[in-house]
Amino acid sequence: MAANRILVLVLSGACALYLACGTSTAPSPAETPAPEPPPIDSSRAPVFDEAFWAIWSDGNAELSSYDLVVPKYHAPRQGVAVAIFVTETFSNSARVKADPGKHPKEDEFPVMKLNLMRDFQTGVYDYHEMLSAFVALQPVNRHPAGSLVKASFGSQEWCGHVYSQLLFDAAGIRHTSHSYFDGEADQDLTLDYPGDGMSEDALWLWARGMARPTLAAGETLAVPFLMSLAVSRDRHLPVAWKPVALSRSGSPKKISVPAGEFEVEEYIAESSWGKRIFRVETKAPRRVIEYEATGGEKASLLKTARMKYWQLNQPGGESALKELGLAPRPARTN
Repeated sequence: MAANRILVLVLSGACALYLACGTSTAPSPAETPAPEPPPIDSSRAPVFDEAFWAIWSDGNAELSSYDLVVPKYHAPRQGVAVAIFVTETFSNSARVKADPGKHPKEDEFPVMKLNLMRDFQTGVYDYHEMLSAFVALQPVNRHPAGSLVKASFGSQEWCGHVYSQLLFDAAGIRHTSHSYFDGEADQDLTLDYPGDGMSEDALWLWARGMARPTLAAGETLAVPFLMSLAVSRDRHLPVAWKPVALSRSGSPKKISVPAGEFEVEEYIAESSWGKRIFRVETKAPRRVIEYEATGGEKASLLKTARMKYWQLNQPGGESALKELGLAPRPARTN
């Protein structure tokens, strides 16, 4: 009898010891770390070498003006586009230009910023549209150099205004949008981010060799393609992924635009929502000389200037518009 009681106590202690060990070594499902996403292929990342920084580290922005034609309300509309390219130091946590000394160094990285403005008239009222796109110039958030880290788009016209923003993280995209259209008002979404995918909002940077994926002359590549914020707004469609065929022409040709004659090669993006053709000069700094899109949109280079435009905001600064072939806005209409 005593032996049986001893056996029960031994077995009970063993069970308690087994359960205690099991509890301490096997984490609950809530504590199990999520597997890290696989590393992104960096073989098609652009290279930002000494030749690149020799052009883009002088503290100036490159401003290019374009004659613009935009199809709107079943008619071609004449307008002006201005593309601004400039390097900045970016904060990864805030996703804005980093003020000096405000963020730890490990939170900062260099970007190429594109501000693309389009202004055109539609009958009695006009449109003012702006895209800002930021491409990382070094690997960040598990994505290689040349990856888009932020894009934002705003459109203002007499009916109202809209604003949309995309923040590209390691494994997903945060999408925020605000619109005066019924059914679109205020949205916060998370989108998938396929590792080899690219955004339509990066095309002006991609065509200049500043955004991935890079292509060899004559090469065509199919990748997932995220609809641009401008197309989403114009067609009242949710931002979504579609396949795209990216291609780079293998044979340079000469074209004439208001800025003069240039030798260019073509970069083409063709998807289910249209075809975009960028004619880029073959020599550095590889500006976009001409741009065309399905439906009749076209931009032709007027002039280019490098300047610290943010310092020219005082009375008299508008004289620098002459370098871009542009005129100041009139004080009032007649």
